Amino acid sequence: MVRNEARRTALLDAAIDVLAEEGARGLTYRAIDAKAEVPAGTASNYFANRDELMAAVMMRVHIRLMPSDESVAESLARPRDKALSVKFMHDIIKRADADKACYLAMMELRLEATRRPGLRASLTRTVAEGLELNVEFNEESELPGDRMTVMIMYFAMTGFIYERLTLPDAAAAVDLDEFVEVMVTRAIG
Repeated sequence: MVRNEARRTALLDAAIDVLAEEGARGLTYRAIDAKAEVPAGTASNYFANRDELMAAVMMRVHIRLMPSDESVAESLARPRDKALSVKFMHDIIKRADADKACYLAMMELRLEATRRPGLRASLTRTVAEGLELNVEFNEESELPGDRMTVMIMYFAMTGFIYERLTLPDAAAAVDLDEFVEVMVTRAIG
């Protein structure tokens, strides 16, 4: 069967929305088909099983959350200093705010991975590769900080975004600009 890539992407985007709205337990082929407004059975033609579906969703999440090449090039035209690192962190938060469904879906997938060894292995690879790409980007772009700096900022941002999305009133007690500035300053040293 010839696969329609546009339809596959629409199914993955629908799966992201279902995960964000219903959680992992609500992620069924039927729910995806309904959200994507395609005939019943379509999602099962594209994804043979739940682990394959979830791994594909995680890849789609990463694609949707990546900054555009233009945005990165524009940022890299600036001096490679702490202020640029602060800007990159703010850009991450802006993308999370603009596509909350992706972050919520990613959280649901990570929780599901604690119960599914196959998914855990797949997500671990995806996240580890993403971290390595971030470290390489930091080094190649000659941004301040080393490998541990990138790790600290990644885990701090992941936790901060998690709180902003799940308990926004609690996170609102922290001034966003101050948090990012202090986090980057302490991570860079």
